[in-house]
Amino acid sequence: MDHQDTQKGNISIQPDTLALKEKARQEGLETVWDRFDAQQPQCGFCDLGLSCRICVMGPCRIDPFGEGPQRGICGADADIMVARNLARMVAAGAASHSDHGRDLVETLLAVAEGKAPGYKLTDLEKLSRVAAEFGVAADLPPAAQAKELALALMEEYGIKKGYLQFTKRLPAARLERWQKLGIAPRGIDWEISEMLHRTHMGVDNDAVNILLQALRAALADGWGGSMIATEVSDILFGTPQPIASQVNIGVLKPDQVNILLHGHSPLVSEMVAQAAQDPALLKRAKDLGAQGINLAGLCCTGNEVLMRKGIPMAGNHLVQELALVTGAVEAMVVDYQCIMPSLPDLAACYHTLFFTTYDKAKFPKARHLSFSPENGAALGREVVSQAVENFARRDLKRVSIPAAPQAQVTGFSIEAIVAALGGSPGPLLDAVKAGQIRGAVGVVGCNNPKIPQDYGHVNLTKALIAADILVLDTGCAAVAHAKAGFKEPQAAELAGPGLKAVCQALGIPPVLHMGSCVDNTRIINLCAVLAGALGVDLDMLPVAAAAPEWYSEKAVTIACYAVASGIYTVLGVAPPVLGSAAVTDLLLNGLEAHLGAKFAVEPDPGKAAALIISHVEGKRRALGLDAR
Repeated sequence: MDHQDTQKGNISIQPDTLALKEKARQEGLETVWDRFDAQQPQCGFCDLGLSCRICVMGPCRIDPFGEGPQRGICGADADIMVARNLARMVAAGAASHSDHGRDLVETLLAVAEGKAPGYKLTDLEKLSRVAAEFGVAADLPPAAQAKELALALMEEYGIKKGYLQFTKRLPAARLERWQKLGIAPRGIDWEISEMLHRTHMGVDNDAVNILLQALRAALADGWGGSMIATEVSDILFGTPQPIASQVNIGVLKPDQVNILLHGHSPLVSEMVAQAAQDPALLKRAKDLGAQGINLAGLCCTGNEVLMRKGIPMAGNHLVQELALVTGAVEAMVVDYQCIMPSLPDLAACYHTLFFTTYDKAKFPKARHLSFSPENGAALGREVVSQAVENFARRDLKRVSIPAAPQAQVTGFSIEAIVAALGGSPGPLLDAVKAGQIRGAVGVVGCNNPKIPQDYGHVNLTKALIAADILVLDTGCAAVAHAKAGFKEPQAAELAGPGLKAVCQALGIPPVLHMGSCVDNTRIINLCAVLAGALGVDLDMLPVAAAAPEWYSEKAVTIACYAVASGIYTVLGVAPPVLGSAAVTDLLLNGLEAHLGAKFAVEPDPGKAAALIISHVEGKRRALGLDAR
């Protein structure tokens, strides 16, 4: 299956998606797939990376067949144009996740100073552990520790230190490679800003040099901004532990006030979750005829509250419009990232209230409630209160929830995994050495309407676990796997005999949910822990990463920091680089000699699985382990 199938109506492998897409059609409502079809044929120049809008001498394009222009007006050739476009995608993705981290650091400081009612320091052990990495005195009281840590984390964004503290978690050999290539990140904002400067017309015109800085900016996010977001979220809201929950559109309740939490930051959703337990609001809901207040998540905000509170997931990226089409949603509250601009108009077709909460992410026609750490608790209560009052406006004739919830177990932070292993990664390494677990793969990333929803994720992961490869997931991929039933302990029956035995012994599923997209840093962090325990660099581990259905700039950044960290990465959708043979060859082949890892592009999940299995077995041979 590929994007041609989506044009034939094969838009998803999920029954709830198909049912609600048909309801939208019957009601005359436009969805992402309708707009995708209307855009066909998409621009071939842009698809190859051979268009440029960086300055207003253009826009320019280069003819891939050599019959038209071969240079932009400024003189940029295909290599420069493609490299600049890709590098700007990396910079935008790094800025998005790293700015998410900054919001959490600012909240941590406000909590430490007693200025953020409703928030608290939840994981004091992790606070002390992370603070120690930054040289904060261990004998300080928690609030003082948190303040010093917040101030130290703020310095990671600037130019004062010249290195990122979390990179010290890596083996020395990896840091030496980065230093040799000149890609060791010096500061989060520093690398993003320099990337944008270099891609201004007339600055950096060496494609290789541009791409090296793109890797540096990506590493500044992976081992900087995103890792900060994960660690501070754990400190504020708790480090995830295994918890039972449910997934798919069936988690919406026909007899309750339904509130959807959508976006990527946990700051607002945590306050909404608190308010939804307020006895006075629960009583008001019952007075209006509702049996309770039901929260459900979408995308990575959903993953954040799922991991920590067990709040169920309604769906991933391509479901966000269809969740409103159920007619059962009283309110959708969003923060930022991956939120379709179509949502306010679609909400207006029903009784649904659409709330925006960040001044950096406003939507026309939305009800905007400006969030700050100081007013978060009050804002959460206001959202829930308005949603409860809105229950009376629901049109029962238009309600359709076409699915029964699927069970899942989530909450596998590194700490939870190590605890399940008895307190050290030793048993996991023993299982790998013995061949019960052949290796591990992070299957992550978004949905993309070019691919039938969840087809790539589910089929790739099914093949991997059958080959005794443990799968770690985050983001929208995690939702796809949960809907497929991969996240119940009994899913071990789908695994190969070795992985099955390990999962049954530990009572865990063969696919471990590690969180939201910023929590991909949990995966690379776990790889660093395992590499340290074995005394090797990350590129020697039998591990890989895959993004079968990615679409966003953030995904480009994640893929780049994975490869730069030494992790072979397979993409199911080609990035816009094929217009430059030099850039394509560098990504698919040239990086490996320097970083020990490279990219591959394979849209067929069966073939992608074969590539990954071959890679994992090759790494086992190189380590002197048994190979199939």
